[in-house]
Amino acid sequence: MVNLTNTLLMDRLSFGRALRRLRDEENGLTLTQVAQKLDCDVSLLSRIELGKRLCSHEMFTQLMDLYQVEEEQRNELAKLHADSRRRRQPWWSKYSEVVTASYDRFIGFEDAADRTLEYQLGMVPGLLQTERYARAVTSVGFASLGEDQVDGLVEVRMARQKHRLLGTKRPLTCHYVITQAALEFHIGGREAHAEQLDHLLELSHHDSVTLQILPFETGEDGCHISAFKIFQFPDELPDMAFTDSVAGNVALEDPRDLRRLHRLFRNLAGTALNVGQSRDLIARIKNRED
Repeated sequence: MVNLTNTLLMDRLSFGRALRRLRDEENGLTLTQVAQKLDCDVSLLSRIELGKRLCSHEMFTQLMDLYQVEEEQRNELAKLHADSRRRRQPWWSKYSEVVTASYDRFIGFEDAADRTLEYQLGMVPGLLQTERYARAVTSVGFASLGEDQVDGLVEVRMARQKHRLLGTKRPLTCHYVITQAALEFHIGGREAHAEQLDHLLELSHHDSVTLQILPFETGEDGCHISAFKIFQFPDELPDMAFTDSVAGNVALEDPRDLRRLHRLFRNLAGTALNVGQSRDLIARIKNRED
């Protein structure tokens, strides 16, 4: 069964993409031109087209009139518009006290995606973390939070794993490239470190997971400034990327940025060890620590 939150986000993205096609491809108008004609903000129109903002009934009518949409197509778009405005509570809404606006958006795209490509420089990807590992990195990364807030964020991470990988009939197809450094850090202590390596070995056999390691020997070819994730969606919807920073997840949706990240990921995956060799390296690091 398709997740309701996934359906809602897809409706909003599909509606926005339909509006963008009407404006750009069929009418040859810029956002600025449409904003001037409707006497509204360019940023509002942009956010509606990107699926970040709901479109009011009044604006929908104005856009249909401006684009001179025929009745049959208008009726189809009216249904999509209505679908995009349905209010549903996502599973993570109960964690609103600890989930920031940027994290809320990130989880929404993760929940809607079919596939993810992720590069990590110094940390195990979130969907592959054990609870002890997740608690250790959360406690450090959010040192200003209280213990109960850290508990909440760890619960969110474990729930993300359940909903997108380990406890679902619709698992996210995940391709990870991580550096050897991420395997070497003793996050949470020696026991937690060994547990995390065992968990990685187990998940490397998961049908939806491709895990490749960049060994130290790759040098500068495997070392980049920050981690990033690319989400890919059904129905030819545009990709969305996020980079990690001290301020949280930063969204990237410009096609030029996405092309660069795709090229970078291909290069990293081509440089990394293959899946079997990656498992061998993980096992060697674990055995060395025993």
